[in-house]
Amino acid sequence: MSLPLATNEIEDVPDISIDWYRAVTGLAHDAPGWVQALADVATEAVILVFGALVLANLWRTRRADRRLRVLAFAAPAVTVLAYAISEVTKTFVEQERPCREVRGVVATIAECPEPGDWSFPSNHSTIAAAAAVGLAVAWRRLAVVVALLAVLEAFLRVFVGVHYPHDVIVGLLLGAIVAAAGMALAAKLAKTRLAALQHR
Repeated sequence: MSLPLATNEIEDVPDISIDWYRAVTGLAHDAPGWVQALADVATEAVILVFGALVLANLWRTRRADRRLRVLAFAAPAVTVLAYAISEVTKTFVEQERPCREVRGVVATIAECPEPGDWSFPSNHSTIAAAAAVGLAVAWRRLAVVVALLAVLEAFLRVFVGVHYPHDVIVGLLLGAIVAAAGMALAAKLAKTRLAALQHR
């Protein structure tokens, strides 16, 4: 006699991610109105902060040595690359947003994106992680601050109701891995180029 196979509540979505989503959005629903409003603004504002920091670093290093200038330009480049990979991944996975699929969830803070605006992985988390790694390498003094900002962004995407926890976790990992590899390559190229110039 064969036992029935266990099935997830939502196909291709881990049940634990659904449970965490319900818990976090429930917390958001019970939060004071000002917290909800702040979270709704912050989920987009954090990305703008990363953009401002990238621009500030480009300005800061405009007269620095070649290595720092290369790393400053590499930080936004790896962020764009990570975003592109995330966006392509979405088109293959085509996972619906939790605000459309999870039963029993009260109204979310953020408006649920249109159908076809896929959930996995989280672009915001990918961008935040990639920018954080890029800035941490190019501007080490900011490493702790940008790491915390990236984690905050990931949490907020679940808190406002537009992503599952596994969306943002994978987004963070994707952004960090792509950026780390890209920044390592940029540092190596800058070092090789500098060595070549010194031996002329």
